[in-house]
Amino acid sequence: MLSELRIENLALIESLHLDFEQGDGTGLIVMTGETGAGKSIMMRALGLLAGGRVSADWIRSGMDSCTVEAVFVLKPENSRLRRLLTESGLGDDDTVIIRRMITAAGRSKLHINGSPVTTRQAADLTADLLSIASQHDHQQLLQPQLHLDFLDTLGDLWPQREEYAAVFGRWQRCRAELEQLRRQEQDKERRKDFLKYQVDEIMGAAPVEGEDEQLAAEKKRLKSADALIRLSQESYALLTTTLIDGLAQIRRNMEQVVALDPQAAKLAEDLSGYSFLAEDYALELRHYRDSLESDPFRLERVGERLDVLQGLKRKYGETLAEVLRFAAAAGQELEQLEGMEARGRELEQQTAALEVEACALAARLSARRREVAVEMERAMTAELASLAFRQAGFIVNWQVIEPVPANLRASGWDRIEFFFAANPGEPARPLARVASGGELSRLMLALKCLFARRDMVDTVIFDEVDAGIGGEAAEAVARKIRELASHHQVFCITHLPQIAARGHLHFQVAKEVVDGRTLSKVLPLTRPQRVRELARMLAGESVSGHTEAWAEELLAKGEAAA
Repeated sequence: MLSELRIENLALIESLHLDFEQGDGTGLIVMTGETGAGKSIMMRALGLLAGGRVSADWIRSGMDSCTVEAVFVLKPENSRLRRLLTESGLGDDDTVIIRRMITAAGRSKLHINGSPVTTRQAADLTADLLSIASQHDHQQLLQPQLHLDFLDTLGDLWPQREEYAAVFGRWQRCRAELEQLRRQEQDKERRKDFLKYQVDEIMGAAPVEGEDEQLAAEKKRLKSADALIRLSQESYALLTTTLIDGLAQIRRNMEQVVALDPQAAKLAEDLSGYSFLAEDYALELRHYRDSLESDPFRLERVGERLDVLQGLKRKYGETLAEVLRFAAAAGQELEQLEGMEARGRELEQQTAALEVEACALAARLSARRREVAVEMERAMTAELASLAFRQAGFIVNWQVIEPVPANLRASGWDRIEFFFAANPGEPARPLARVASGGELSRLMLALKCLFARRDMVDTVIFDEVDAGIGGEAAEAVARKIRELASHHQVFCITHLPQIAARGHLHFQVAKEVVDGRTLSKVLPLTRPQRVRELARMLAGESVSGHTEAWAEELLAKGEAAA
């Protein structure tokens, strides 16, 4: 249950600390006040703790941040939440403290029992702590696509539905792959022939990476062979006659110089080495000259080979390396195409097996849903009877769907819509066609009461779910909320005095101006203050002694119902 709530600098609230702890943790806590007094701020605060979105605009003007903190006390039977807390490393005691701070930059920090958590973690954990129902939830009843969700929630069928959805998803993926494979099958032979031609063309040419560059250099050399032979021959002749003979003479002369002057030994040695080096260069030049030949036939063959390689590069890549990579990829695709038949048979078997499994799971889910629908109709009829719908009809209407694979959806075969008849003798029709705003409020309240009995949530919050309700219906709604409060902690933000009079705790939300600034305050009311507040709710500003007597009577009636 929600034990304490602290709010700092949120919207019109400057500082607030509320203590809700009482008795065994059950009871009805009501909040009343004029429209615009700030009751919605309380709901905003709880929404923040549940991982809701944030806005820097919610921070009180002039402040750098706002903070919301709540203390929840767990009941012994809430084992699932205790397990979630322990598994998340958030403690294992009976108290859960959730704190959220929002900065002026729009960022927020969430902590549970002192440890930082994500908004997703906070949402998962608070789902087991509290359930919030607002007047906007009524619109969900007008959306038939959500009715199946209501039914599955009431029957605790989500695990079964998720098991089916997982198989359905695999079946759909296999079907899609099989259909794609079959489309490819139509073009497979043409594609295989084309790929085979490409691979054969490349492999037949047997290109070698870098071969084109080497051949281009050889072609240039062959085209210039006559000039190269002439130039190298002339250079060799000059080197071996004039230069080498002269160097030999220099070497002999330097030997005589060294004999006469030993200090010239180093110079003589260098000149001698240079002469020998010249002889080596002459030998290399001769080998180069001898390697040259004027071969028109070889030149023609090199040109033809370069044409072949250039043709491959035009088709398959800018370089021979890219051409070879293209051939490898085409070869892999060929292998895949050749293995397509085997993959097709495998997919057909998988698809058929998954289809059978999905149909079986959908059938079991559908059968269980019909059982839950009968229970829901009976339970809703009873709940509505206690909400002044004594002879109303609530029906789960099933669209006729043939149970064949083609009609399967992610939620199964079933298409349902809630039908309602507010008055006896009238046929049940879709909610959107027959239910008024007040009737929708009571229908949603009946559903919330059913959910509250099923789940482990200790705290249920109703935010003006009494919209459009008055007279006898208001009395019935007040009794129903008080009944729910006998086994849950129930918060109710209300404008109905009938509900407010039945509260175990009564808080008034009011605005006041302090030092030129507007503040919202939440004040616990004493019994005399409750009488005055109930009188205000009954008559507005025209409170009389008769109104106060009526308020006193309402409060006494509420106390007697405790």
